Amino acid sequence: MRKIAIALLLAALAAPVLAAAPADMDARIGALLSQMTVEEKLGQLQQLDGEANGEARAEHFDLARKGLLGSTLNVRGAKRTNELQRAALQSRLAIPILFAFDVIHGYRTIFPVPLGEAASFDPAQAETDAALAARETRASGVRWTFAPMVDIARDPRWGRIVEGSGEDAYLGSAMARARVRGFQGADYSAGDRVAACAKHWAAYGAAEAGRDYSTAEVPERTLYETYFPPFRAAVEQGVATFMSAFDSLNGVPCTANTWLMRGVLKGDWGFPGLVVSDYTSVHELMAHGVAADGADAARLALNAGVDMEMVSRDYVTNGAALLAQGKISQAELDEAVRRVLRVKFLAGLFDKPYAEEAAEDAIVSMNGDSRQAAYDAAVKSFVLLKNENNALPIPPGVKNLLLVGALADDQAALMGSWTGDGKAEDCITVLQEFRAKSAERGIRLTYLYAAGPEASEKDDILAAVKAAKRADYVVAVLGEGPNMSGEAASRSDLSLPGRQLELLKALAATGKPVALALMSGRPVDLNWPAANIPAIMQAWFPGTMGGPALADALFGTVQPAGKLPLSWPRSVGQIPLYYNHLSTGRPADPGNKYSSKYLDAPNTPLYPFGHGLTYMPFELNDLRVSASSIAPSGTVSVSASLSNKGSVRADEVVQLYLQDTVASVARPVRELKGFERVTLEPGQSRRVEFKLGPSELGFYGADLKYRVEPGEFRVWVSTSSEGGLQGSFNVAH
Repeated sequence: MRKIAIALLLAALAAPVLAAAPADMDARIGALLSQMTVEEKLGQLQQLDGEANGEARAEHFDLARKGLLGSTLNVRGAKRTNELQRAALQSRLAIPILFAFDVIHGYRTIFPVPLGEAASFDPAQAETDAALAARETRASGVRWTFAPMVDIARDPRWGRIVEGSGEDAYLGSAMARARVRGFQGADYSAGDRVAACAKHWAAYGAAEAGRDYSTAEVPERTLYETYFPPFRAAVEQGVATFMSAFDSLNGVPCTANTWLMRGVLKGDWGFPGLVVSDYTSVHELMAHGVAADGADAARLALNAGVDMEMVSRDYVTNGAALLAQGKISQAELDEAVRRVLRVKFLAGLFDKPYAEEAAEDAIVSMNGDSRQAAYDAAVKSFVLLKNENNALPIPPGVKNLLLVGALADDQAALMGSWTGDGKAEDCITVLQEFRAKSAERGIRLTYLYAAGPEASEKDDILAAVKAAKRADYVVAVLGEGPNMSGEAASRSDLSLPGRQLELLKALAATGKPVALALMSGRPVDLNWPAANIPAIMQAWFPGTMGGPALADALFGTVQPAGKLPLSWPRSVGQIPLYYNHLSTGRPADPGNKYSSKYLDAPNTPLYPFGHGLTYMPFELNDLRVSASSIAPSGTVSVSASLSNKGSVRADEVVQLYLQDTVASVARPVRELKGFERVTLEPGQSRRVEFKLGPSELGFYGADLKYRVEPGEFRVWVSTSSEGGLQGSFNVAH
């Protein structure tokens, strides 16, 4: 009964996408299936990669003309995709190819990396970014993006933490919905939309030791509570496709995990789209030790419910023999093909298979709209971690300014990893913008490379110290290089790479005020800077317009208001570290040796989840809870008044946290259950209200059934996961 109810609910929520389907879609798919040979069916399940520069391979044309190629990745550009599509439409059944590409945080216009975008706590901005990326992607002939990545990650050693929304399921779910809406709209056959892909299913972000492609061991209840919700949100939003993860989950590789694919995703959740493997992950089932050979790998993956194989060719090589031997069924094969064809119909490929070549240059051209959106997104992503004695923005009396650090003049670094078709030459660096702004203000600017993420002969810390002594103020732009985070970029040591910490210490020793602007795709070790540098701005990898946005934020032209989407650890010894942890029978107590704590460090993060300062002083007061008691099916509203006590218009992010104080299973000490980014004029106040109902108050019990239990609930309205205005209410028996 529960499975039926969930399927009906998801069908209703996905209605905007389903409504776009051609009226005769199912009949047309059935007709195609009845005419297809086994080889043609297997061909629809094959995705092959093109050249890195977007060119198709010669083999693709031959396969396409035979109707044996269902999809490509990396083939892009309107002319290139049209050429290959023409070959596909010459095949016996004229089934079009589905072109795919990794558009993670922009196609030509590059937005902040997804972790930085999540720091905006602004799903509307994320939706705008994805919609603009979709417009450029579609103009290039690509109809399918392998985004959003919705993996929850609690370990910053994992390089791919940069691609997601951090550690929290509530925030991650909100961003997943927004990105799917942005990419797909209400109808992903529209001329400015593309099919989205929720990845990586599942628990890829729980990789042991933070090592990419590693295994994950996660209890089922934690899967449902923490790792599944963003994927569920994507399904509810009508996401077209899913991608299986590289990892093994609780001993079963995800690409061969029948429970994940057929049990939860396609069964319980009623997901109607296609599931694609990750790059060669079908073939890698042999390395996992669960498949004897390629035929065995194909059998496991197809039977598990992986519909399309990316790059490796075990389906097409072995599928016919497996079918003849009864190791895969005709029904399972036809179901996989049906799902592929369904996405192609919904993407509009059968009616409009070609890209408009004449329109591509105008759309993929870094126009004013896209540049402005990239700038806005970058500004909203910045997190002011520390600002002692209002060291930032740069004071108006500064006459001699030193800008230091290799990243200040690195166009490629602004884009970070997974840069689509972004071009470094489109980016305006921090140095370029500082030169313009310093000239406007009559400031004498000195720039020195001084030290980069990788130690090199160009490092000249002594010269930086000499320049700092002549300056009134120093801005250091330091951090990771763009290839130090992302796929296959796990780190065991989160220190500032190269000689950058040495540089920072030398600058601070001059006694001059120093502000640190940090570019990275993850938290790095900031213990020394947090104790010794007056101001720290986390800038992530902010994208094409990151240089102008960061310069404006440092000079105070715009107001930073981003919040951390993860807990910032003091050391790798604390990892995994996350704010919504369970309590223990012996909570940390400094006066009690026999309590849950370290001998050499606090339990707390250096900076908590949700933390982020503003230049303007804001005040929260007058907490109100609408009822002291509600029924298990009821709702309660929690509100507080937010006031801007500063002198300029600015943003603040108000957050609502909840704790179920006594339950049948241990519950987190706090859980994010609402947030809103609020813009207020100087002196303006506004009441911010959140509603809590069964979807926020409930949890999965030990039996994995979702429930709302009676008892006391505490609530906090705050500007981070620590502190805040506290209230309570009861859920009645």
